[in-house]
Amino acid sequence: MIKVSALLILSTLFLSSCSPSDNWALHKERSVSAVVYEEVPVDFVPKEISILSAGDSLTEGVGDTTNNGGYLPYLRTLLEEEKGIKEVDFYNFGVKGNRTPQLLKRLQTDEMKDKVSAADLVILTIGGNDIMKVVKDNISNLQLSIFKKEKEVYINNLYQIINTIVRTNPDAYIVLVGVYNPFSQWFSNIKELDQIVSDWNVASQSVVSNYQNAYFVGIEDLFKNPTESLLHSDNFHPNNKGYELIAQRLNQTLEEQTLPDLVKKAYMVSKEEN
Repeated sequence: MIKVSALLILSTLFLSSCSPSDNWALHKERSVSAVVYEEVPVDFVPKEISILSAGDSLTEGVGDTTNNGGYLPYLRTLLEEEKGIKEVDFYNFGVKGNRTPQLLKRLQTDEMKDKVSAADLVILTIGGNDIMKVVKDNISNLQLSIFKKEKEVYINNLYQIINTIVRTNPDAYIVLVGVYNPFSQWFSNIKELDQIVSDWNVASQSVVSNYQNAYFVGIEDLFKNPTESLLHSDNFHPNNKGYELIAQRLNQTLEEQTLPDLVKKAYMVSKEEN
């Protein structure tokens, strides 16, 4: 049984909300049929791309003192420096405290369906509050077996979330941001917390690996023993620097996995229209 006294402190801080993550690792390499694109000419006009970000308070941007949307403005700046991208339109559907059941329900609304159907990329931050609900509901009898059981529920919900996005827009790229443990520096003696977060991330990677255009981006390592503070004053959400590092990690994945195809597709569409 996990030490209840420490976890009582832990749960009190957690009730304010959101999202805890895994060494950055993309899912296993998958065999795909080769697609041959024409070379993008030097006079290709950079295109606008549309990104829908959805999930919990990491997407809403809780802890961002600029109130500009957490990692989003940092990521926009990085993306708009990329060759082939003129402008990035972000649509932020982050809601503090959201768990997978709530995100799944929101994805079925007309408003989100419209934005998903037009999106080039969907970025998700979800899962941290699913873990926190287990802590709240079982604080007096917190055991790893309970987390394992609830993790299966999370996996099923995550499949439904990604399937809903794919049905709405089969061409959209999907990026799932992992969860992190914001209390590792304060409760380093409670090893179960690190194990739970790690298990949750492994489960997320496993789900994502079943989809051709989906990728997992782990950020847990960013928050483990950082050289500077990356958490807001609530000791849970990222601060401005934390969000900036998340944006950099996301941009690295996008550069390697999605942007080349997005630019090529934009060129092919432009050529067909002309």
